[in-house]
Amino acid sequence: MRTTLRYANLALLILFPVAWAAPLMRAGLLPLFGLSEISVLSGIASLWQTDIVLALVVALFALVAPIAKTAGLAAIQFGLAPPRLLPAIALLGKLAMADIFLIAIYITLAKGIGVGRVEPAWGLYLFTFCILASLALSHLAARDARRG
Repeated sequence: MRTTLRYANLALLILFPVAWAAPLMRAGLLPLFGLSEISVLSGIASLWQTDIVLALVVALFALVAPIAKTAGLAAIQFGLAPPRLLPAIALLGKLAMADIFLIAIYITLAKGIGVGRVEPAWGLYLFTFCILASLALSHLAARDARRG
């Protein structure tokens, strides 16, 4: 079981960058994004030109928190870091989940005000899967650490 959890966590180190480049949503006629497909990376790039602080917050939630959590959990799983870091790892997972909520709110608001057309794309589902898988893996790792 431990080996499977380790490799599943390592797979997230590959899947997260794919999810960042994948289209999260398709949008037309939005004032902030002049794009037909918006990914995490293109969204941050667009925000960078209009609101650097918000771009940094989104980058923290979408890029830094998930990859730091995954790398930290890998370090614990491979004995490179002490298990006492698991609570900090869990906090990083919660920060990463916040980004999913931001995207969902954005889609809901854009649809509600009737500005153009917004529909979720496959990258949103991949990114959500990665975040949820990461949360589950950290929960299982914590349970495994408590058992000894």
